[in-house]
Amino acid sequence: MTILVAGAGISGLSTAWALTKRGVPVTLLEQGPIPNPLSASGDQHRIIRRAYGGQGGYQRRIGDAYAAWDEMWSDLGEKHLVETGFMLLSQQPGDGADVYREGLVEGGYPFEQLSPEETAERFPFVDPATIRYGALSDEGGVLLCQKIASSLRGWLIANGATVLEKSRVSAVDTAAGSVTLADGSTLNGDHVVVTAGAWTLGLFPKLDQSLTTYRTAVVYLTPPDDLKDAWARSPAILDPGGTIDGYVLPPVPGTGLKFGAGIHRYEARPDQDRTAKVGEGETLRDYFSPPFGRIKDYRVDDVVTCAYTFTADEHFFVTTQDRATVVSACSGHGYKFGAVVGQKLAEGIMSRDMETARVWLEARD
Repeated sequence: MTILVAGAGISGLSTAWALTKRGVPVTLLEQGPIPNPLSASGDQHRIIRRAYGGQGGYQRRIGDAYAAWDEMWSDLGEKHLVETGFMLLSQQPGDGADVYREGLVEGGYPFEQLSPEETAERFPFVDPATIRYGALSDEGGVLLCQKIASSLRGWLIANGATVLEKSRVSAVDTAAGSVTLADGSTLNGDHVVVTAGAWTLGLFPKLDQSLTTYRTAVVYLTPPDDLKDAWARSPAILDPGGTIDGYVLPPVPGTGLKFGAGIHRYEARPDQDRTAKVGEGETLRDYFSPPFGRIKDYRVDDVVTCAYTFTADEHFFVTTQDRATVVSACSGHGYKFGAVVGQKLAEGIMSRDMETARVWLEARD
């Protein structure tokens, strides 16, 4: 059995890792370098946490995700997870932070609830007049994406997988189990796993009934000097409350202070508008006042554009056609499940039971 994996974001890298561990010959194809700065997996860091609020299926699966990462750290010989914990800031009843807090309660996960004044005393970048409460969890942190991708690339090569960078797949023949590359050459396998992220619809345009591609961006900021220490010891902020569907990742060693907002997105092709627009960083930054005070004193250092595929209900998507399986473990929250996504796909391929893998990954139970 030989498997072709098209796309070396975290899902593709993890699938190649899980298959290689099981002795399956793998060829991993990536249109750019690994890590690819244009991919959703190519940024500096991404959050991992227990709280899931309304998506209980994923909350029940997060334990498996942690276990898969632990197995990967063991294989890599290094841990690319900084355990910062996470915080919720609620501005109004029923906002995102409130929903996540309910998920913690329902899951029986411990957390500490703080008054607005207590929150601002510990984290002086918060304006206490703008929040209802803060909630802190010790379990959670940030995954270092670029280090993970580089380490997995090295591990795959060292363990006999074929890794082809700058090898863009232009077509997939699902009946033959083959792919055609941009240079016209063809590779054959027993099964093709397509983990192409935002580029999936370019290969399978009919899946636009299930998948929508969006362009978004994140901003890296330098806070005022008197708040730098507070941000350096801050937990990841899973939700700052309000209506922006935002998050903040603290500047752990090797990364910057990162702000992202779910409302800052629009439908676009994956290669469209990948250069940040004039003033985009300031727009992203300013979404976060409230709950953060003095927001205009934060200096914009960089704006990184991203492209994601989403399903309507933000669950993952899996479909198998003949000898090809297309996976979109994205919808804005897929990275934290990357290692276990690879394990489930490998199990499905080896057992020839992709339906069980699909049910697990789509997490509707």
